[in-house]
Amino acid sequence: MNRRLSERILSDVMSMPTAPFAEEHVLDHIRAFVGKRKSLRLREDKAGNLLVHYARGTGKPARPVCLTAHVDHPGFVADRMTGEKTLRGIWRGGVLPEYFPDARVRFFDGDRWIKGTVRSIKTAKRGARTVVKTASIDVKDAVPPQCPGMWDFPDPVVRNNRIYTRGADDLAGAGAMLACAHALDATKPDGECYFLFTRAEEVGFVGAMAACKLNTIPKRCVVVAVETSSELAHARMGDGPILRVGDKATTFTSTATAFAGAVAADLDRSKKRFCYQRRLMDGGTCESSAYCALGFDATGICLALGNYHNMNKRTGKLGPEYIDLNDYANLVAWFIALATTKRRYTGRDGDLHKLLDGIQREHNPLLYETAAR
Repeated sequence: MNRRLSERILSDVMSMPTAPFAEEHVLDHIRAFVGKRKSLRLREDKAGNLLVHYARGTGKPARPVCLTAHVDHPGFVADRMTGEKTLRGIWRGGVLPEYFPDARVRFFDGDRWIKGTVRSIKTAKRGARTVVKTASIDVKDAVPPQCPGMWDFPDPVVRNNRIYTRGADDLAGAGAMLACAHALDATKPDGECYFLFTRAEEVGFVGAMAACKLNTIPKRCVVVAVETSSELAHARMGDGPILRVGDKATTFTSTATAFAGAVAADLDRSKKRFCYQRRLMDGGTCESSAYCALGFDATGICLALGNYHNMNKRTGKLGPEYIDLNDYANLVAWFIALATTKRRYTGRDGDLHKLLDGIQREHNPLLYETAAR
């Protein structure tokens, strides 16, 4: 995959305005992107999720991979103007209340950004947590209802091999999936892959769960949910994309994780600059847990993320999210390998069984001999 083109695809997606239940600009972009590529097929389910399919050749796997990413990011949705230049905004997503006072925001109205400043917030208790529900926002101009609002950061910019943006979570995952889909369409290798773009993850995997219950994802698929996840001490940015064995809530399907790891190991042997990590990323809960709970074999891959949900813990202020571009390039390569691998997912960890069988053959005679003494 041409790296410059791959990064342009990423930048284009991350420039889009989005918020939970207000993802239409990103979804329109994906529709237009897929419409220009003849090898890709797209359908939309009743929940507004988009499923893209690539299939070519006679050797298609019995159980193909379905890559999934969500296209929302924590943000506002405009409710109504309460004064000539005062907006009531509904907040959706996980950002701590202390980051809101005097924060600068921007709302997207058709073809322009309307900027504003948060003046006050209303909160509510959700279990032991205090969450923001609405905000009163001073705006430069009237904002129509339902416009998405994001923190006021510029379009993506690259510095020191990192890309900084209003929202990488999870538009970076969506961008990597589009880059993979483009590469498949351009080179037309034998293989099969589904790409699911889900809505409203930031309020609790609503789109992903709907996709499961609407049978949007073919039952034969093994699901690989793609995320950005807060950088941890043992999962560092720049050390490669991360095979996510679990999250805060669950561990994922072990055989699906082993399959994705085996494909990465194959790529590691064949591609000099490829690297990856295998880690438990327990900073939060992701869509993979929902897919597992709803009956799919599922695992996760993520990129280490800076300023998770735009919260800069060092400064205590809002900041742009950022990822490492080498990690992103390796993520795209991994996706392409998952779509074209000659390995077949069977629901068994073949390498583990082979290892265990070898150990048994070597040591069982002595085991039973000594037991009989």
